[in-house]
Amino acid sequence: MEDYLLSLSALISMLPAAIFSFTRNDSGRCEEGRNTIFWLTLAVAVIGPLVWIFSNLSETWQTGFSMALWITIAGSMTIFVVITVLNDKAWRLSPLLIPYLIILAIFAFFWQKLPEAHPLTNDLNSWIKVHIIFSITTYALVTIAAISALAAFVQERSLKLKRPTNLSRRLPSVAESEGLFLRLLIIGEIVLSFGLATGMAIQFQETGKLLNLDHKTIFSVITFSVILILLGAHFYSGVRGRKVTRFVLLAHLLLTLGYLGVKFVTDVLIK
Repeated sequence: MEDYLLSLSALISMLPAAIFSFTRNDSGRCEEGRNTIFWLTLAVAVIGPLVWIFSNLSETWQTGFSMALWITIAGSMTIFVVITVLNDKAWRLSPLLIPYLIILAIFAFFWQKLPEAHPLTNDLNSWIKVHIIFSITTYALVTIAAISALAAFVQERSLKLKRPTNLSRRLPSVAESEGLFLRLLIIGEIVLSFGLATGMAIQFQETGKLLNLDHKTIFSVITFSVILILLGAHFYSGVRGRKVTRFVLLAHLLLTLGYLGVKFVTDVLIK
Protein backbone atom coordinates (compact mmCIF):
# COMPACT_ATOMS: atom_id res chain seq x y z
CA MET A 1 0.00 0.00 0.00
CA GLU A 2 2.85 2.38 0.83
CA ASP A 3 4.38 1.82 -2.62
CA TYR A 4 1.06 2.61 -4.30
CA LEU A 5 0.65 5.81 -2.30
CA LEU A 6 4.18 6.91 -3.13
CA SER A 7 3.78 6.19 -6.84
CA LEU A 8 0.39 7.92 -6.85
CA SER A 9 2.03 10.94 -5.24
CA ALA A 10 4.70 10.91 -7.95
CA LEU A 11 1.98 10.83 -10.61
CA ILE A 12 0.00 13.64 -8.97
CA SER A 13 3.17 15.75 -8.64
CA MET A 14 3.27 16.05 -12.44
CA LEU A 15 -0.29 17.37 -12.80
CA PRO A 16 0.34 21.02 -11.79
CA ALA A 17 3.01 21.39 -14.48
CA ALA A 18 0.65 19.92 -17.09
CA ILE A 19 -2.21 22.18 -16.01
CA PHE A 20 0.01 25.27 -16.01
CA SER A 21 1.26 24.48 -19.52
CA PHE A 22 -2.31 24.88 -20.80
CA THR A 23 -3.34 27.83 -18.63
CA ARG A 24 -0.28 30.07 -18.93
CA ASN A 25 -0.24 33.15 -21.14
CA ASP A 26 0.05 31.91 -24.73
CA SER A 27 1.98 34.89 -26.08
CA GLY A 28 5.12 32.75 -26.17
CA ARG A 29 7.22 35.41 -24.50
CA CYS A 30 9.96 33.86 -22.42
CA GLU A 31 9.54 36.19 -19.45
CA GLU A 32 5.82 35.35 -19.26
CA GLY A 33 6.14 31.61 -19.77
CA ARG A 34 9.22 30.78 -17.72
CA ASN A 35 7.97 32.53 -14.61
CA THR A 36 8.10 31.49 -10.97
CA ILE A 37 5.01 29.28 -11.23
CA PHE A 38 6.48 27.47 -14.23
CA TRP A 39 9.72 26.67 -12.41
CA LEU A 40 7.95 25.61 -9.21
CA THR A 41 5.54 23.25 -10.96
CA LEU A 42 8.36 21.87 -13.09
CA ALA A 43 10.52 21.28 -10.00
CA VAL A 44 7.67 19.39 -8.30
CA ALA A 45 7.14 17.31 -11.47
CA VAL A 46 10.81 16.29 -11.38
CA ILE A 47 11.12 15.69 -7.64
CA GLY A 48 8.05 13.41 -7.44
CA PRO A 49 9.34 10.68 -9.81
CA LEU A 50 12.91 11.02 -8.47
CA VAL A 51 11.77 10.44 -4.88
CA TRP A 52 9.81 7.36 -6.02
CA ILE A 53 12.85 5.97 -7.86
CA PHE A 54 15.38 6.56 -5.10
CA SER A 55 13.05 5.13 -2.45
CA ASN A 56 12.67 1.92 -4.48
CA LEU A 57 16.28 1.59 -5.62
CA SER A 58 17.86 2.32 -2.24
CA GLU A 59 18.31 -1.37 -1.45
CA THR A 60 18.51 -3.15 -4.81
CA TRP A 61 18.41 -2.35 -8.51
CA GLN A 62 15.09 -3.17 -10.18
CA THR A 63 14.56 -3.98 -13.86
CA GLY A 64 10.78 -4.37 -14.10
CA PHE A 65 8.49 -2.68 -16.62
CA SER A 66 7.05 -0.21 -14.10
CA MET A 67 10.48 0.85 -12.86
CA ALA A 68 11.70 1.25 -16.45
CA LEU A 69 8.77 3.62 -17.05
CA TRP A 70 9.49 5.65 -13.92
CA ILE A 71 13.18 5.90 -14.81
CA THR A 72 12.18 7.05 -18.30
CA ILE A 73 9.87 9.68 -16.81
CA ALA A 74 12.40 10.96 -14.29
CA GLY A 75 15.22 10.99 -16.84
CA SER A 76 13.12 12.83 -19.43
CA MET A 77 11.93 15.42 -16.91
CA THR A 78 15.44 16.00 -15.60
CA ILE A 79 16.91 16.42 -19.08
CA PHE A 80 13.98 18.69 -20.00
CA VAL A 81 14.80 20.98 -17.08
CA VAL A 82 18.42 21.22 -18.22
CA ILE A 83 17.36 21.93 -21.82
CA THR A 84 14.83 24.52 -20.65
CA VAL A 85 17.53 26.34 -18.72
CA LEU A 86 19.86 26.35 -21.74
CA ASN A 87 17.26 27.02 -24.46
CA ASP A 88 14.70 29.79 -24.08
CA LYS A 89 12.22 28.11 -26.45
CA ALA A 90 12.26 24.55 -25.11
CA TRP A 91 9.83 25.34 -22.26
CA ARG A 92 7.06 25.63 -24.84
CA LEU A 93 7.22 21.86 -25.42
CA SER A 94 5.66 21.24 -22.00
CA PRO A 95 2.03 20.98 -23.32
CA LEU A 96 3.10 17.90 -25.29
CA LEU A 97 5.89 16.41 -23.18
CA ILE A 98 4.36 16.47 -19.70
CA PRO A 99 0.97 14.94 -20.65
CA TYR A 100 2.86 12.19 -22.52
CA LEU A 101 4.95 11.45 -19.43
CA ILE A 102 1.82 11.45 -17.27
CA ILE A 103 0.36 8.75 -19.52
CA LEU A 104 3.53 6.70 -18.97
CA ALA A 105 3.18 7.30 -15.21
CA ILE A 106 -0.38 5.93 -15.28
CA PHE A 107 0.89 2.73 -16.93
CA ALA A 108 3.73 2.55 -14.39
CA PHE A 109 1.28 2.93 -11.52
CA PHE A 110 -1.01 0.09 -12.59
CA TRP A 111 1.81 -2.33 -13.45
CA GLN A 112 4.16 -1.67 -10.56
CA LYS A 113 3.59 -5.04 -8.84
CA LEU A 114 4.49 -7.17 -11.87
CA PRO A 115 7.37 -9.59 -11.21
CA GLU A 116 10.67 -8.85 -12.91
CA ALA A 117 11.64 -11.19 -15.73
CA HIS A 118 15.38 -10.62 -15.32
CA PRO A 119 16.13 -9.29 -11.83
CA LEU A 120 19.61 -7.93 -11.09
CA THR A 121 21.56 -7.88 -7.89
CA ASN A 122 22.63 -4.60 -6.34
CA ASP A 123 26.24 -5.45 -7.13
CA LEU A 124 26.50 -3.50 -10.38
CA ASN A 125 30.00 -2.94 -11.70
CA SER A 126 31.18 0.42 -13.00
CA TRP A 127 30.63 -0.47 -16.68
CA ILE A 128 27.00 -1.39 -16.06
CA LYS A 129 26.35 1.81 -14.08
CA VAL A 130 27.89 3.97 -16.82
CA HIS A 131 25.96 2.06 -19.48
CA ILE A 132 22.69 2.62 -17.61
CA ILE A 133 23.37 6.37 -17.37
CA PHE A 134 24.13 6.61 -21.11
CA SER A 135 21.02 4.57 -21.96
CA ILE A 136 18.69 6.69 -19.83
CA THR A 137 20.18 9.93 -21.16
CA THR A 138 19.89 8.75 -24.77
CA TYR A 139 16.26 7.78 -24.40
CA ALA A 140 15.42 11.07 -22.66
CA LEU A 141 17.13 13.12 -25.39
CA VAL A 142 15.42 11.23 -28.22
CA THR A 143 12.06 11.44 -26.41
CA ILE A 144 12.30 15.24 -26.16
CA ALA A 145 13.53 15.38 -29.77
CA ALA A 146 10.46 13.37 -30.83
CA ILE A 147 8.18 15.72 -28.88
CA SER A 148 9.86 18.66 -30.61
CA ALA A 149 9.35 16.99 -34.00
CA LEU A 150 5.69 16.46 -33.11
CA ALA A 151 5.44 20.16 -32.21
CA ALA A 152 6.83 21.05 -35.64
CA PHE A 153 4.24 18.77 -37.26
CA VAL A 154 1.38 20.39 -35.30
CA GLN A 155 2.60 23.87 -36.26
CA GLU A 156 3.02 22.93 -39.93
CA ARG A 157 -0.49 21.52 -40.04
CA SER A 158 -2.04 24.58 -38.38
CA LEU A 159 -0.20 26.85 -40.82
CA LYS A 160 -1.30 24.78 -43.79
CA LEU A 161 -4.93 24.86 -42.67
CA LYS A 162 -4.59 28.51 -41.60
CA ARG A 163 -6.36 27.61 -38.38
CA PRO A 164 -4.11 27.99 -35.33
CA THR A 165 -5.34 26.09 -32.30
CA ASN A 166 -4.99 26.66 -28.58
CA LEU A 167 -2.25 24.00 -28.61
CA SER A 168 -0.32 25.32 -31.60
CA ARG A 169 -0.22 28.83 -30.11
CA ARG A 170 1.60 27.44 -27.09
CA LEU A 171 4.22 25.41 -29.00
CA PRO A 172 7.52 26.61 -30.51
CA SER A 173 7.49 27.69 -34.14
CA VAL A 174 8.40 25.22 -36.89
CA ALA A 175 11.92 26.65 -37.21
CA GLU A 176 12.46 26.65 -33.44
CA SER A 177 11.21 23.07 -33.13
CA GLU A 178 13.37 21.81 -35.99
CA GLY A 179 16.46 23.55 -34.65
CA LEU A 180 15.86 22.08 -31.21
CA PHE A 181 15.30 18.47 -32.26
CA LEU A 182 18.30 18.53 -34.60
CA ARG A 183 20.57 19.66 -31.77
CA LEU A 184 19.08 17.07 -29.45
CA LEU A 185 19.59 14.33 -32.04
CA ILE A 186 23.25 15.29 -32.48
CA ILE A 187 23.82 15.06 -28.72
CA GLY A 188 21.68 11.91 -28.53
CA GLU A 189 23.70 10.25 -31.28
CA ILE A 190 26.94 10.97 -29.44
CA VAL A 191 25.55 9.66 -26.14
CA LEU A 192 24.09 6.61 -27.91
CA SER A 193 27.50 5.80 -29.39
CA PHE A 194 28.98 5.78 -25.88
CA GLY A 195 26.06 3.60 -24.74
CA LEU A 196 26.75 1.10 -27.50
CA ALA A 197 30.47 1.14 -26.67
CA THR A 198 29.90 0.50 -22.96
CA GLY A 199 27.36 -2.20 -23.84
CA MET A 200 29.97 -3.96 -25.99
CA ALA A 201 32.51 -3.62 -23.19
CA ILE A 202 30.10 -5.30 -20.75
CA GLN A 203 29.31 -8.04 -23.27
CA PHE A 204 33.01 -8.68 -23.93
CA GLN A 205 33.74 -8.76 -20.21
CA GLU A 206 30.99 -11.32 -19.57
CA THR A 207 31.11 -13.52 -22.69
CA GLY A 208 34.24 -12.64 -24.64
CA LYS A 209 32.07 -11.38 -27.54
CA LEU A 210 31.58 -7.76 -28.54
CA LEU A 211 27.94 -8.06 -29.57
CA ASN A 212 25.00 -10.11 -28.44
CA LEU A 213 22.33 -9.67 -31.11
CA ASP A 214 19.35 -9.48 -28.78
CA HIS A 215 16.34 -7.26 -29.43
CA LYS A 216 17.66 -4.30 -27.45
CA THR A 217 21.00 -4.28 -29.27
CA ILE A 218 19.40 -4.64 -32.71
CA PHE A 219 16.95 -1.79 -32.12
CA SER A 220 19.74 0.40 -30.68
CA VAL A 221 21.99 -0.16 -33.71
CA ILE A 222 19.10 0.51 -36.10
CA THR A 223 18.23 3.69 -34.18
CA PHE A 224 21.86 4.83 -34.38
CA SER A 225 21.79 4.25 -38.16
CA VAL A 226 18.46 6.05 -38.63
CA ILE A 227 19.62 9.14 -36.72
CA LEU A 228 22.93 9.14 -38.62
CA ILE A 229 21.12 8.96 -41.98
CA LEU A 230 18.71 11.69 -40.87
CA LEU A 231 21.47 14.07 -39.79
CA GLY A 232 23.47 13.34 -42.95
CA ALA A 233 20.45 13.95 -45.20
CA HIS A 234 19.65 17.22 -43.43
CA PHE A 235 23.12 18.74 -43.36
CA TYR A 236 24.26 17.57 -46.80
CA SER A 237 21.00 17.62 -48.77
CA GLY A 238 18.94 20.12 -46.83
CA VAL A 239 16.11 17.67 -46.13
CA ARG A 240 13.62 19.17 -43.70
CA GLY A 241 9.92 19.38 -42.91
CA ARG A 242 7.70 16.33 -42.57
CA LYS A 243 10.33 13.91 -43.89
CA VAL A 244 12.67 14.82 -41.06
CA THR A 245 9.82 14.70 -38.55
CA ARG A 246 8.92 11.15 -39.58
CA PHE A 247 12.52 10.02 -39.18
CA VAL A 248 12.72 11.51 -35.67
CA LEU A 249 9.50 9.79 -34.63
CA LEU A 250 10.80 6.55 -36.17
CA ALA A 251 14.02 6.81 -34.13
CA HIS A 252 12.00 7.28 -30.95
CA LEU A 253 9.74 4.34 -31.83
CA LEU A 254 12.75 2.08 -32.40
CA LEU A 255 14.31 3.02 -29.06
CA THR A 256 10.96 2.52 -27.34
CA LEU A 257 10.59 -0.95 -28.88
CA GLY A 258 14.14 -1.85 -27.86
CA TYR A 259 13.79 -0.63 -24.27
CA LEU A 260 10.20 -0.35 -23.03
CA GLY A 261 8.84 -2.71 -25.68
CA VAL A 262 11.11 -5.57 -24.65
CA LYS A 263 10.31 -4.90 -20.97
CA PHE A 264 6.59 -4.99 -21.73
CA VAL A 265 6.84 -8.30 -23.59
CA THR A 266 9.01 -10.04 -20.97
CA ASP A 267 7.28 -8.67 -17.86
CA VAL A 268 3.67 -8.29 -19.00
CA LEU A 269 2.91 -10.56 -21.96
CA ILE A 270 5.27 -13.41 -21.06
CA LYS A 271 4.99 -14.32 -17.39
